[in-house]
Amino acid sequence: MMSCKKFIIGKMLVAGFIVTGLFTQAHAIDVDAVVKAAYEKYKDLDEGANADYIPALAKVDSNLFGIVVITTDGKIYSAGDVASEVSIQSISKVFTMARVMEDSGTEVITENMGVDATGQVFNSIVAIEQYQGQEMNPMVNPGAIATTSMVKGSSEKEIWKNIIDTYDDFAGRKLTVMEDIYTSEAATNQRNQALAMLMYAYGRIEKAPIEATDIYTRQCSVGVNAKDLATMAATLANGGKNPVTGKTVVSHEIIPEILAVMATAGLYDDSGQWLYKTGLPAKSGVGGGILAVSPGKFGIAAISPPLDAAGNSIRAQRAIADIANALGGNPYDPAPK
Repeated sequence: MMSCKKFIIGKMLVAGFIVTGLFTQAHAIDVDAVVKAAYEKYKDLDEGANADYIPALAKVDSNLFGIVVITTDGKIYSAGDVASEVSIQSISKVFTMARVMEDSGTEVITENMGVDATGQVFNSIVAIEQYQGQEMNPMVNPGAIATTSMVKGSSEKEIWKNIIDTYDDFAGRKLTVMEDIYTSEAATNQRNQALAMLMYAYGRIEKAPIEATDIYTRQCSVGVNAKDLATMAATLANGGKNPVTGKTVVSHEIIPEILAVMATAGLYDDSGQWLYKTGLPAKSGVGGGILAVSPGKFGIAAISPPLDAAGNSIRAQRAIADIANALGGNPYDPAPK
């Protein structure tokens, strides 16, 4: 059965047709209008500031703004600058976790560091001490570094290859490290080294905590654009199969666990507020990117470097929320029959 809904975005009236969670051809035109309307609404928004605790991030163009939606049947809709790259930062946590779950099973995450929201900031030492590295989460730094330490490989080079190959497959193209970001971040990551050593002390990292921190720093420095992030999100939305390349990246059995962890802690301290507003599992990075997943429907991403106090891109949050709500992306919002 076909249902018709109308949505106001800015000053534009958009009619959308939703059929069993997929977009009709008529609706495809409207998706484009929705994305462009959100871009126009927020492109001149002047709020927030670039992250500056990593010096190189402060130098990124704060005017950069791009949005991409990719449906599970591979259709792409975009507005703004979708080609310029920023560092992936904490968004990388999702895909390293996916690699570990695929290779070692989802239970290794719950057994090693847990999946609950910590109730603390993303680089909290207190959160580790409270439960000796348990009741953590792979989306906060201590859990993320521990997750990176669990990637299989007989050498640092082999571990890195497993990570970057996974990112490439999710994005559908070869990604590279932004060396200026890596150099800047490696010179200022003493707190992450301390977190790793504490996780090592409690047995959550089995060996080489400083090496794990360095690999984690490198993974956070991978360059991505808005289309890359949307493709990665759409691959999750499509059950682990990249809808653009057609390649199965991870098995669909682990997707529910990946999305659940994103929902609990994907936007730092504001994860609950984000889920309340949109219902979408999402992940942000202090480089300015955010990706979100509407399961079975679409992946969406936006990049805009200025952040709010919680470390999330302001323009990206608002644009993604508007678009996702207009397209009926919230899985917690079923239509009555």
